Amino acid sequence: MSVPFTLRPYTADDENAAIDLWFRTWQQAYPSIDFAQRLEGWRARWRDELVPVAQIVVAEQNGKITGFVTIDGSGYLDQLVIAPEAWGSDLGNVLIAKAKAMSPGGITLLVNTDNARAIRFYERNGFVHTHDDVNPVSGRKVYGMAWKP
Repeated sequence: MSVPFTLRPYTADDENAAIDLWFRTWQQAYPSIDFAQRLEGWRARWRDELVPVAQIVVAEQNGKITGFVTIDGSGYLDQLVIAPEAWGSDLGNVLIAKAKAMSPGGITLLVNTDNARAIRFYERNGFVHTHDDVNPVSGRKVYGMAWKP
């Protein structure tokens, strides 16, 4: 039997653990990309772009951060990060339900078109494809997706 996840608001003390998890998760999802070179840029983005405008909820299990979700005041979900060892668990569903509660008017997001696992996850959770786009930083093709209550 697995230990349940505890959700709580992000605090500044969580920064290193959250960024480490973000890095580890993306490296697992895209092993051909060297994310180590992007780490300081991610840290700056975290501090300058996400933390000031987003509500961030972290999930803990056994005292360790195992996931988080960021959502801003417009309902844009920038990051939903789940530790690779928790992939396939209910944690993603728990965090997306929390995001929906934090943004009851709707949620939008961008997801890489080659991330089939994430696309299926969002579709199972009521999101629909709204448009095709390109990530301005990575140049990767992305899908716009939205959930409306």
